Amino acid sequence: MNHGHQAIASVYRNYIREIGRFPHVYLRRVFRLKAEDDCRAVLITKCDDRRTGKLKRVSKTIQQIRAANNGSHQAFNRILDLAYGRVGRLRWELMEPLLSDPNAPLPPPIIPGKESSRPPVYSQELTALLISGLSRRKRPLAPDDLSFPPILPQRADPNSSDAQILGPFSKRREVNARWRYFGQEWKKVLPPLQISVSPSREVGGEGSDLGTSTAVRKIGFDGTTVLEELFQLTTKPKNASGSGTFLPRRWLRRRYQELLGRLPILTFISAREARKKSGGFSVSLAPNALKARNQGRLLPYATDDDVAWNKKHPTSR
Repeated sequence: MNHGHQAIASVYRNYIREIGRFPHVYLRRVFRLKAEDDCRAVLITKCDDRRTGKLKRVSKTIQQIRAANNGSHQAFNRILDLAYGRVGRLRWELMEPLLSDPNAPLPPPIIPGKESSRPPVYSQELTALLISGLSRRKRPLAPDDLSFPPILPQRADPNSSDAQILGPFSKRREVNARWRYFGQEWKKVLPPLQISVSPSREVGGEGSDLGTSTAVRKIGFDGTTVLEELFQLTTKPKNASGSGTFLPRRWLRRRYQELLGRLPILTFISAREARKKSGGFSVSLAPNALKARNQGRLLPYATDDDVAWNKKHPTSR
């Protein structure tokens, strides 16, 4: 047992040593907490096989941090994704408040008398994230997909010809399909770090949201400067304060700009700006974000001249 404690202590010292090489304070702070949690989880594990498995995972994390500090593009992106909630437990903590809407009325049960058959509620924040291509790992959803998921057959619509010919679709199967679709689609969303408020809103003016404090929920890093510090890391060079780091400033800025391309900004828009009774939400990226390929602009429609040219040059690329 004493030998096991020594092994964990050695791993923890290596963990802290590699964390100290990180170029920015936020990364050192986050992974210092992670190191404590990881090593504490190993210590309290009684089963030898499970303890060995956890220790191997911790060692693998240390190797990944070392690779990031040595300039591995892929490893550094993984470190940033963990630190800013693109993957891992923090991602779930950022998404969890958006998966429900305490202010929305409960939808009626699909099966009369069965409370457990209520369909999922898509909050305004989650809806904005689902229908935007800037916050999705896959293509954005259409608004109609939320009210009638595409995995449901047309027979689930009682007014469809399929329902009239084949009979009504099973209500229990409809409930299961709606919740399955809800679960699989929100997991493709990249969560925001916080909910911002449109700066053009005039407090107290006609049409402004006097109840903004209740309309905008506090999630994630709200009330901190994490997002502002992240913007600064992508715009001005920062001296690497961690000892032993040799990562070029331009290389670091590039990594953080790529991170901003995976970090949607969810902004609350006032009722006057959104032309809605209760306001709305918009999704955007930071101006200096490097977008992924599937987030870029679509090609323009081909003109008649383009079509004629393609017919003359069928093998051109």
